[in-house]
Amino acid sequence: MPERSGTAPDGPAAPDGERGPGHIGTGPRLGVAPLGTGGPAVAGAAAIGAAVPPAVRRTGFLVILVLGGLTALPPLSMDMYLPALPEVTGVLGASAATVQLTLTACLTGMALGQLVVGPMSDKWGRRRPLMVGMIVYIVATAACALAPNVELLIAFRLAQGLAGAAGIVIARAVVRDLYEGDAMARFFSTLMLISGVAPVIGPVIGSQVLLFTDWRGVFWVLAAVGVLLTLLVHRRLPETLAVERRHSGGIPAALRTMRDLLRDARFTGYTLAGGFGFAALFAYVSASPFVVQEIHGASAQTFSLLFGLNSVGLVIVGQINGRLLVGRVRLDRVLLLGLTVIALAAVALLLITSGAFGETGLLPVAGGLFVLMSAMGLVLPNANTLALQRAGHAAGSASALLGTSSFLIGAIASPLVGIAGEDTAVPMALVQLAAGLCALTAFVLLTRRRAAPDGG
Repeated sequence: MPERSGTAPDGPAAPDGERGPGHIGTGPRLGVAPLGTGGPAVAGAAAIGAAVPPAVRRTGFLVILVLGGLTALPPLSMDMYLPALPEVTGVLGASAATVQLTLTACLTGMALGQLVVGPMSDKWGRRRPLMVGMIVYIVATAACALAPNVELLIAFRLAQGLAGAAGIVIARAVVRDLYEGDAMARFFSTLMLISGVAPVIGPVIGSQVLLFTDWRGVFWVLAAVGVLLTLLVHRRLPETLAVERRHSGGIPAALRTMRDLLRDARFTGYTLAGGFGFAALFAYVSASPFVVQEIHGASAQTFSLLFGLNSVGLVIVGQINGRLLVGRVRLDRVLLLGLTVIALAAVALLLITSGAFGETGLLPVAGGLFVLMSAMGLVLPNANTLALQRAGHAAGSASALLGTSSFLIGAIASPLVGIAGEDTAVPMALVQLAAGLCALTAFVLLTRRRAAPDGG
């Protein structure tokens, strides 16, 4: 017999899909057939589904593309700009450290913006905050292209991140509106086909754009992408949050909702597990160019190849998760497997980089990073799914907490990888191991208390 997905709530064993307070229904929602399944929606979900236009069902593939584009746009906004950093330094007459603040500002905006947009989408629906966010993103990106000095560029990048956060947080909330349980996990895994390649193609696209224009042209391309996505959202993404399921109240109500979510030990556990897993990924992104090219003397082409292979590994494992594991193995067990693999890969990397096996070349390090990155395909979609299952009554606020925690923990972890200088990769491995152990600890202590006997 296949094992059920999800986890039981605190107390006695509960059937698959049971949630905390405010949850409505089980199984696939809103009459939308889950990807890769043919099961019907249950009664509670069917009733809610009447409030969503049939266009959601008719344009399922386009909905996937739109949501994938929304989640991929912020990584593109970060990574397409990376090859232009030296040029920005020269043109604007700023130091490298100051120009780096343009990345920090964008990342900070993405983290904090989700805390604002998430509750707004629970109050006013998904479309209105998303459309406003996308329009502001286009304006802020165009302003970045026109920035006359680095101070204004930093300010505009902050605004760009704040607005771009709308796409991340609302895309997750829309998935929560449309799907439950296994179907939600499958959908998140499918989104990784699109959003998972964004960090890979971002620098490549940026480099190609710089062949024809300067660093300002990178922002004009991003603005054009924003316009295209805004048009697709306007035409192809109907409202998915029924009026009767929206929240009233202002900031105090939103803060109370977030407080209640964080009081749910399992929601907090899944959020922290996903956030610290994301920190291990951030440590890899921050340190890998230095480790591969500076320490091991590989070419930029070799680095690009390894970076691409790792991202392909993440996407492939994500698809294995969505198509083979979901529905056959409980989601919490798959998440535990992914977190364990990350921790073990980090231990191996620490031993390799510290010289425990003697002098080693690039291949063992690349192998350890490949395993660690591929395991993210088990962690990211399932951590998101399990956390959002606990928050059917406030998907926007829950999505905001998920995204903000991931970005903030990742932002804290990233600078630590270079703390010991340029001659060792040990700090990268230490940060990844610490992140992996923190993720495992949060998962075990917070999500598995009083678990059902079959809850794994």
